[in-house]
Amino acid sequence: MMKNKNRSKVIKCSDYQWDAVPRKEYKDDSQCYRGVHRYSLLGEADDEQQLNFQTRYFEVEPGGYTSFEIHRHPHSVIIIRGAGEVVLGNELHQVGLHDVIFVAPETPHQFHATGEDPLGFICIVDRYRDRPTLPGDEFIKNEITDGQVREKIKR
Repeated sequence: MMKNKNRSKVIKCSDYQWDAVPRKEYKDDSQCYRGVHRYSLLGEADDEQQLNFQTRYFEVEPGGYTSFEIHRHPHSVIIIRGAGEVVLGNELHQVGLHDVIFVAPETPHQFHATGEDPLGFICIVDRYRDRPTLPGDEFIKNEITDGQVREKIKR
């Protein structure tokens, strides 16, 4: 016999909007990105405290990009809308629908929406994690040696 109240749930989605999940600004500092919003799907609410991870949806408007950042925690990313490019360290990759990206710890990264539609992706990270840092000019000069990648990075 189950004694605990069932706290399981289904969050319905329609046109990349989830019931009772507000669209938020990507970050507080809007100077390091362009055209990005996020939805915190699982792992932030009080009734989800047993999760050791957070599931978020990010949407990057056409021509937009996330911040170029680095941190100690890994990411699991699944593209569910549109197409784009991702900078992973000194590499640039084309990404599209259903592609899966692993962002390893300490890997500078940035997502770009390059198509006519928004680039939308599910991102799963540890609940308790470090804050990202934004690599500066000196880091880029010393660590990013590929010219195409350097040109792609926006800050």
